[in-house]
Amino acid sequence: MMRPLSWLGIVRMGLVQTGLGAIVVLTTSTLNRVMVVELALPAMLPGALVAIHYALQVFRPAWGHGSDRGARRTPWIIGGMAVLALGGFLAAVATAWMSTQPLFGVALAIVAFCLIGGGVGAAGTSLLVLLAKRTDERRRAAAATIVWVMMIAGFIVTTGFAGHLLDPFSPARLVAVSGGVSLIAMLLTFVGVWGIEGKAATAAAVARQAAEKGSFRAAFKEVWAEPQARRFAIFVFVSMLAYSAQDLILEPFAGAVFGFTPGETTKLSSVQHGGTLLGMALVPLIGALFPKSRGNLQVWTVGGCLASAMALLGLSTAAMVGPSWPLRETVFLLGVTNGAYAVAAIGSMMELVTAGGEKREGVRMGLWGAAQAIAFGIGGFVGTLASDIARFILSSPALSYASVFAAEAGLFIASAVMAVWVHRAQMRSAQGRSEVVDLSNAAVAGG
Repeated sequence: MMRPLSWLGIVRMGLVQTGLGAIVVLTTSTLNRVMVVELALPAMLPGALVAIHYALQVFRPAWGHGSDRGARRTPWIIGGMAVLALGGFLAAVATAWMSTQPLFGVALAIVAFCLIGGGVGAAGTSLLVLLAKRTDERRRAAAATIVWVMMIAGFIVTTGFAGHLLDPFSPARLVAVSGGVSLIAMLLTFVGVWGIEGKAATAAAVARQAAEKGSFRAAFKEVWAEPQARRFAIFVFVSMLAYSAQDLILEPFAGAVFGFTPGETTKLSSVQHGGTLLGMALVPLIGALFPKSRGNLQVWTVGGCLASAMALLGLSTAAMVGPSWPLRETVFLLGVTNGAYAVAAIGSMMELVTAGGEKREGVRMGLWGAAQAIAFGIGGFVGTLASDIARFILSSPALSYASVFAAEAGLFIASAVMAVWVHRAQMRSAQGRSEVVDLSNAAVAGG
């Protein structure tokens, strides 16, 4: 059996997430702006393209099943990143093409965003499975923090350097920058996964391929029949819906109720992201200071959900009180609580992925990844739709935003209850496996 990953090994795997984040942020933010501002295209076009990227995530369980059958995750990580890199480059080519041939450019963009969605799903699912299998249980919360912070670092570095290199803007420069980002991302991927699985996984692959001949449908039914896997998928969907629903309404809320300028609302978002990074760092930091709390991810998950609900209730109160309320502090608190919840949820995902046995890890992680992506895909739309409906009914921006934030808080409270629900299923599953082992040992002793 291979030794668990060292801290350096965890950081190396985080490089893959850095490259993944670099490509995704360029396609979802920079290309979005170019289409709307420089090319004067309808804002719904980039919105629809990003929706395609999320829609492709429903195939994550199938890609996870593919890596289960092969028993090796590295080819899926590298292959997925290659597809993502190609999709990111083609998306830039398509955007440049829209300036002269809009219809052909849009057609190519649809293909490109399909590749982006497929690449993210295939690489991301197998990466998390491999990280979970190779990381010691006591380090999983810290590993989740490292990997996600490195992905956010990819966002920050890419937008900073790309913004510098894109001035003065031209379609050719856009294509060149995108190609460079894709090449760097592939290089980071090779550095990140080189030798991680080792030769031992090759022998395991032969045995696993002989044993695993079932169809994807059978594998999915098997995983869905596991109470803890099914319940955790529902938990991920509901909690991520609450997590993402405020993304598109926070800045309009600050402008409509508090009178913030566009520049001030942009700074408010940066305050929230700063709080998220701090919240992500707090979980492993407190775990290091208080070792007894290190492995109790259930407590962190429930606590993160409840704390996020309290922060959202604070925003709901802010909408009612108005400009005298400390809005920046409340938004920062929301970021901290969301960050703590996210790290705990990802750590729980890594812990549960092997709880039902080793042969279906990819399908389980794919199921949860699909639930997360679908929730993110509809979260922003649901949040904006809810605010519009509330404004129509209540005829007051402040009351409408207050009601939407309160509803999101309710989703987080429901998520906390679901986290306990998942934990109970996990305990019953572990107890059942323990009884099976005891009966087997007794049979051997009696024979």
